[in-house]
Amino acid sequence: MKKWISLLLAVCLLAASKTPAFAQETVPSLETPRAAVMEVTTGQILFEKEGDARAHPASVTKLMTVLLAFEALESGKITLKEEVVTSAHAKSMGGSQVFLEEGEVQTVETLLKCVLIASGNDASVALAEHISGTEEAFVARMNEEAERLGMANTHFVDCCGLTDSKEHFTSARDVAILSGELLRRYPQVTEYSDIWMEDITHVTRQGSSLFTLANTNKLLRSYPGCDGLKTGSTSQAGFCLSATARRDGIRLVSVVLGAPDSKTRFQEAGDLLNYGFSRCSLYYDESMEDPGTVNVRGGKQEEADLIYETEFSYLSTSGEDFSQIEKELLLEKELKAPVKKGQQAGTLVYTLGDKKIGEVSVLTAEAVEATDYPYALSRVLSGWLLSEDKE
Repeated sequence: MKKWISLLLAVCLLAASKTPAFAQETVPSLETPRAAVMEVTTGQILFEKEGDARAHPASVTKLMTVLLAFEALESGKITLKEEVVTSAHAKSMGGSQVFLEEGEVQTVETLLKCVLIASGNDASVALAEHISGTEEAFVARMNEEAERLGMANTHFVDCCGLTDSKEHFTSARDVAILSGELLRRYPQVTEYSDIWMEDITHVTRQGSSLFTLANTNKLLRSYPGCDGLKTGSTSQAGFCLSATARRDGIRLVSVVLGAPDSKTRFQEAGDLLNYGFSRCSLYYDESMEDPGTVNVRGGKQEEADLIYETEFSYLSTSGEDFSQIEKELLLEKELKAPVKKGQQAGTLVYTLGDKKIGEVSVLTAEAVEATDYPYALSRVLSGWLLSEDKE
């Protein structure tokens, strides 16, 4: 009897060993009290720990300063080669700095490098004053922008994060939102945040001297694909980081706020990126069929060419089979003239199984004017002349 029981147990154990186990995604175990990782294109948060908890961001604050600087560049309010004069207030900043002197002149582009590479508090204030007149006025703009972006747990008191005020706070989720906005609207920011070292020249009353900017983001050298974005640390805030990396067409941002030490900050930001990339796969439609033309009724031409408004991409975080994606082109039978260039004429709809995963608008590539009496008369006369020629 015992032999039969032993044999039965052995068979059960063998069967159990051959039963496939479902793979479990490993959720990051973090010492950092507040963290998040986000896919940039969609803004989807892939993981967060106390994502909405308020915390001091230290110099990660400067991401908003940089965003507003790029907005000012885009609007033409300032230019990269424009000269900025350092004020006494900017020079007085402590903490991390590039040692600007009162009256020293640097270009906007140089100051952006000083902020993004070396985290210069003095450079950040100099930029803020140049754009808005005073740091206070600039900080008001920072808070307006935070509200516009839906950063519900954010309030700024200064433009560099040096203050120890309890009224200066943000959250891991809000930093991810801010970082994503900066990267989507101004991807050129990584051309600066990816610089490891660069020399700038101080020109003051004492003469000229070189100063080397050294990047504070050590992930640039240790994490493949990392090209930014901003570090920060104070005794109150702990060690903070918003890190971004790109892999296989996917860009992520990982945020850690309040890590106990610098090593943990970089290690756990990298762990968050690893987790995010393991969750993500991105579908790009590389074979969007030509949308063709649409008929135009009552127009000076009978058809209008069509184009897609954008390319199509779809982010999956659940291992879906992209080979099962289907698409359907739905076009209007005709448009009534006048037709504007860029007028919607249909959609290209994407489905996966029984789920719609997105669509792209189909637009007119040209304008078509409506017919009028002189045009109609000319067409009649033209037709009559052609018929006469044939005889």
